[in-house]
Amino acid sequence: MNNTTSLTWGAFKETLLANPDLDLQFQYAENKWVDASYHITEIKQTPITSVDCGGVMNNWTEIIVQLYEPQAAQQERAMKVSKALSIINVVEKKLPLDVNATVKIEFGNSQFDTRQMYPNEITVSNGNLLVDLRPDTVQCKAIGRGGSCGTTTAESECCAPAVEKPKVQLVNLAVAAEACCTPGGGCC
Repeated sequence: MNNTTSLTWGAFKETLLANPDLDLQFQYAENKWVDASYHITEIKQTPITSVDCGGVMNNWTEIIVQLYEPQAAQQERAMKVSKALSIINVVEKKLPLDVNATVKIEFGNSQFDTRQMYPNEITVSNGNLLVDLRPDTVQCKAIGRGGSCGTTTAESECCAPAVEKPKVQLVNLAVAAEACCTPGGGCC
């Protein structure tokens, strides 16, 4: 599966469930693999609420699977997918995970700064379920909505304060006419 958009927790877990007997391996950079002795140390569910530069509120949830690589290699084969699923089951007994949440894998070691990455491509090869990880990039949600972020020729920026529309006071003309045309109302 080549993921051009973010992968949901439900789709990620479905892939794991379909391949329980394979070894689970993660590639974090070109020809760089998380050591086979890694541990899944925790699974976090993070609801995020933000306001972007265009003043629009955004909400989404992320499921972050954290991988820990011990200093000294402890084994030659990566954990089985079934073991990862057993860890997920322990987590889901305490914390129901949102199947529509975006999945990220958190990893770092002495040669690679810790970061959260997206599962990009998941393939099966030689008894392994290989998860290719790619870093997230910063995005402008205003541009994604068809707006701009100072990138148009007119130099209109999404970050400028919204123009406030003048408030118009509505008047009930029937009531206003009655009040005006009564004795002492001043309409004549």
